[in-house]
Amino acid sequence: MEQEPHKSEIRKGPLLYNIFDSRNEGTATAVEEMFMQAGLYDDSPRTKEIVYIMIAQRAARGLGSLYAHANEMTMEEAGGIHSEYTPRGWMKTEKELLIFEQHLYLRQPGYGTSYITGKYLLENALAEFARMQESKNEPFIVKDFFDRLNSIGNIPISLGHWQMTGSDQHLKILKD
Repeated sequence: MEQEPHKSEIRKGPLLYNIFDSRNEGTATAVEEMFMQAGLYDDSPRTKEIVYIMIAQRAARGLGSLYAHANEMTMEEAGGIHSEYTPRGWMKTEKELLIFEQHLYLRQPGYGTSYITGKYLLENALAEFARMQESKNEPFIVKDFFDRLNSIGNIPISLGHWQMTGSDQHLKILKD
């Protein structure tokens, strides 16, 4: 934002609240798996394992935070889900990290789930963008999608999807 501010007055500065969690964390989570599926880690089976473990860990953390935000579980119980459903027992050996993350995500509703929900939203935007390119008989190039996404500024992925494709079908679900 400092080096290359967006030309839009509304999009060029930081917002008062990080409403674009799903954009940033979802993109990071999705790109890790996309790189893997594209073959970037073919020479490193351990890296593939770590990508899947991190997706599972983020899902477990998000599920625990949903229960805590709904007052259906205490923070400690939510941490139990986070710990129990992370493969290889990794969160069981990281008690300080587990407590830190549970505190962080309890203070920021939606942040814990944003990694997985944002990944889902980004993949839907990418799929619709690809279908749109195909319908115009233009090749789909992943770089073009990300260049367009980055050019519109750091806004929530659902709004980026709408701006890039003109489709608001994914927004109508929210209204119902």
